[in-house]
Amino acid sequence: MNDNTRVTIQWFNNPPGGPDTLHKGETREYPVVPEMELLKTGFSNKTVKITSTNNITVQAINCKKTSTQTSLVMPTDQLGTKYFIPPIPNIQGTTVPSDIVTTAVTERAPFKLVIVNTDKVNQVTVGNNQIISLHPYELSQVLVRDNALRTVQANSAVAVLFGHTCAMKDNCTCGQLYATLPPANNETLKFYIPLILAQNASAFVLLSERGSTTKVLAFNEDLQLVEAAGSAIFYRPGLLLTLIPDKDFGSCYVVNTIPDMQTFALIVVNKSLTDGVHNGTLPLQNPQWQELKGTEYVSTLVAVGNQSVIWHASSKMAVYFFGKKDSAWFGNPAPVISKTPDFRGCVLSPEVVKIADVAVGWRESLKYCKDKGLDLISFPKAQLQSHIYEKILQLNNHTVQAVWIGMRRSSRSGEWYWLNQQPVSATNWDEGEPGTIFDGQCVLMSLETGMDFVWSGKDCCMPAYSICYKEPVLFWG
Repeated sequence: MNDNTRVTIQWFNNPPGGPDTLHKGETREYPVVPEMELLKTGFSNKTVKITSTNNITVQAINCKKTSTQTSLVMPTDQLGTKYFIPPIPNIQGTTVPSDIVTTAVTERAPFKLVIVNTDKVNQVTVGNNQIISLHPYELSQVLVRDNALRTVQANSAVAVLFGHTCAMKDNCTCGQLYATLPPANNETLKFYIPLILAQNASAFVLLSERGSTTKVLAFNEDLQLVEAAGSAIFYRPGLLLTLIPDKDFGSCYVVNTIPDMQTFALIVVNKSLTDGVHNGTLPLQNPQWQELKGTEYVSTLVAVGNQSVIWHASSKMAVYFFGKKDSAWFGNPAPVISKTPDFRGCVLSPEVVKIADVAVGWRESLKYCKDKGLDLISFPKAQLQSHIYEKILQLNNHTVQAVWIGMRRSSRSGEWYWLNQQPVSATNWDEGEPGTIFDGQCVLMSLETGMDFVWSGKDCCMPAYSICYKEPVLFWG
């Protein structure tokens, strides 16, 4: 996501490789060595440690014959110490009928948890009494044989995967089936489920909630909104998809492709805000929005190129990475780049708007802002002006009535100019303003209620507060 990002890959006990240097928007593939394949059960140190000097996104991809699985790898600072274990889906030939489940046959083996430890010696309790001790970067596979295993509780952060080595799909074939579980959540959340997920297939929603409560709900067009105090996973043959709760919606996502496969972005957004969705530099081109019954939301499926940045100009949304190989679907929640919507693009570091806490002259306000690592604000374009006015309304408690902005008159030519050297076009002068060169050479903006942020020319030595500003850092825009 940033230029000059150094990435180091370490395969379990081997010396670290690299570092490799990646630039903003660049992707790189790292093939997994065959020695990394896990045995059926037990402990293992076959983990990969990825470190970077800046934020990156990591997606794991497994392709084997007719089976493709993808997973978003969560950074360690987003992992948790407690997880709710989903109910096991009914899969004919794998979990149904129940008396066929056996560790002796791969496709009839029990579902399992893969618990991956981070950098500390850790103790993990699965269910009520199964205690596991893990060394740093060690993992353990735990079979989920009954409903007693409903929680994972660890002393330190872990990652938890839920799934099956080779669950039955169709035409007497089986394939890998895994989902990365989100950390446990006790508040009631909303999960929006597009109907297209169940296209030409029987599907279920697997709910795991506080109090060790689980539910398996048959999915249909009347079940496009689910509320749960926990997590929700969507199941259809060949796919376990962790659903994105409304509190985790983002404003910008990145969606990559897999060679020789169809790749899509599945977008869920409020139906009144569809115009704000962009793919790269452009608004979505001719999207086919489909309403989610019983909600204010709609969804659409968008084909993506080598890399697509899906962002919203004013709101948050959910985006999933989806792919299709033959008739089989695979996918995962797309990585969130930002949760700060901005009309200019995808934000890596949000803008800063600050109202000064001291009243000084215009020249002194320049130094005040510089000392804060900011600039006296220049906002030459009408869209940015409206945006900043909204920000000021959120910040000001009506105690500050006027502020300096980064516009003044040239002493040599008498022309107005912005400090950032942008041309003066959209202006918001008060009636009778600006006056002559003798009436004032620096611009004061009113914050009084009902004055609509009008500008006036004032004596630059007059003490007043100021607006300090720093532009956002954009990943795309």
